Amino acid sequence: MTNPNLTELREKSMRLPLVPGVYIMKDLRGDIIYIGKAKVLKNRVSQYFGSQANHSEKVRQMVAHAADFDYILCASEFEALILECSLIKQNRPKYNILLKDDKGYSYIRITNEDWPRIKSVKQKTEDGSTYLGPYISAFVPNQSVDAALKIFKLPQCNKAFPYEAPNRRPCLNYHLGQCSAPCCGKISHEDYLAAVQEAVEFLKGGTKPYVAQLETRMQEYAENLEFEKAAEVRDRMNAIRRLTERQKVVSSGSGSTDVFALAREDENICFNVLRFSDGMMTSSEHYFTDLDETLPHTRAEMLKRYYTLHDDVPHRILLDGETEDLELLESWLSELAGRKAAVSVPQKGKPLELISMSKNNAYEKMAQTHHRSKQDTAVIELGELLGLSAPPEFIESYDISHTAGADAVGGMVVFKNGVPHKASYRKFLIKEAQGGDDYGSMKEVLTRRFERYKAESEELLNSGGDPDDARGFARKPDLILMDGGMGQVHAAEEVLQDLGVDVPVFGMVKDDKHRTRAIVSDNGEIAISPHRKVFSLVTGIQDEVHRYAISFHRQKHTKAVRHSSLTDIPGIGPKKSETLWRTFKTLDAIKRADIDTLAKTPGISTADAVNIKKYFHFDQR
Repeated sequence: MTNPNLTELREKSMRLPLVPGVYIMKDLRGDIIYIGKAKVLKNRVSQYFGSQANHSEKVRQMVAHAADFDYILCASEFEALILECSLIKQNRPKYNILLKDDKGYSYIRITNEDWPRIKSVKQKTEDGSTYLGPYISAFVPNQSVDAALKIFKLPQCNKAFPYEAPNRRPCLNYHLGQCSAPCCGKISHEDYLAAVQEAVEFLKGGTKPYVAQLETRMQEYAENLEFEKAAEVRDRMNAIRRLTERQKVVSSGSGSTDVFALAREDENICFNVLRFSDGMMTSSEHYFTDLDETLPHTRAEMLKRYYTLHDDVPHRILLDGETEDLELLESWLSELAGRKAAVSVPQKGKPLELISMSKNNAYEKMAQTHHRSKQDTAVIELGELLGLSAPPEFIESYDISHTAGADAVGGMVVFKNGVPHKASYRKFLIKEAQGGDDYGSMKEVLTRRFERYKAESEELLNSGGDPDDARGFARKPDLILMDGGMGQVHAAEEVLQDLGVDVPVFGMVKDDKHRTRAIVSDNGEIAISPHRKVFSLVTGIQDEVHRYAISFHRQKHTKAVRHSSLTDIPGIGPKKSETLWRTFKTLDAIKRADIDTLAKTPGISTADAVNIKKYFHFDQR
């Protein structure tokens, strides 16, 4: 869709001043469709109305619907950032990131029954129950209810109670000390209601305030010599501490941390946000949006929108990649928090593990939402990790196998959408490279493969075929993974460059225990162990290509040994040798056969049979 006002808008943008400010895009009806800030208004706004080739689909759509724009001059880019956030919050323009959550609010429900139940629910209904909430993330009510039920020994099942059956036995939770078994009459109605009331107080106040209340109560019981009650309170405090310790994810340290990581499929983005306080995860949230120009720009927009709506800015924010305006964002967030708020992209240690956890959550949510398999999401994540323009649908992998340079072969395996595509596997006999020259052998294999690609794809094109329907050697892979380090990568790149074929090439390297460790390229190693799905995919590819190449080598080597053991006999060539092996199956059976039996073999004369018996007779002396 072409904007008829594009020339006019471009001319207007070129008249803008070279100062910081906020620009406001409007459609034909005068509705605000996008708000942005700029360090230099003229430079930023004019980019929209120039070439559309480098714009994301979202930006192209916005430009296509823009009929006019306004702008507000600011004293600094920081002032423009604050004004931009305020205006977006007020107007919620269509093409700004607006944090589309994947779900509604969640609640904690305390049912209105004689024996009340406590549950986490996604909807609030007029049923007479008491509700706590709403909660933006389902993580908080789910975790809180689970903890409350265990600490106060309330039922987690759906059994009816009280139940009068005399032979009813308590479930496992009762024996684990996590349920008071009201279904079996193990607790009085009065004590049950008291436990429910305490659980509600715990849910309203949180862990720390409630533990402080318990400590005060325990001291009062002890001073009044009510030691049994003091012991009960002590046990309850210990139960709370054990549960909260289990939930600790961040290593020791105070303060709060938010972790942002994204999953990307084409221009669809899913952000996961993990929130931690005092070492404990308190929330896991997901938001869906579209790519906004670039990933660094999208991350910056996500942070601005998120903390415009959330006033509890943490002490530190961890990101899974670069963001625009890092220093500017840190200043703005620090001003919002009234203290220092640090934004960083971790490279190692526990922070990197948290990024990996968040990214895995993002890809899992995207897979669920788009009904993707684990293989699909692994391929998408691999494409992002390697910086490819799109997920690699077809991945080819190569390996060379030989025994001390003898019987060298090459194997090619193909993975389609993360799954082995065995119909496309190919075997190569090494014909020219000298024994033991792995790099030379790899060049020979790739040269033959991609010469076939050029010939067959050209034939397909000349016949009027669709390149998208190409099969076998006529189809170019989206990615090549070599079983080896940079030597194999350079060998492949040299062949592709000579043939004028453009395919990204990476190597797969193993550690000293022969386990897949990383992916390598000219830019160094790319760690894959934190990326669970990618690690499984790459390990599977490396194991499969090694298995395929070595099995072909063993087959060829065994056949060569079999042939050499018979072709030394006068009159027995490769064809007769193959016939004998096919008839007798084993060398021992050939040795034991008499002359008449051997002579009955098709193609074997009596003279041949005599020579065979003589050969093995003298060989055994």
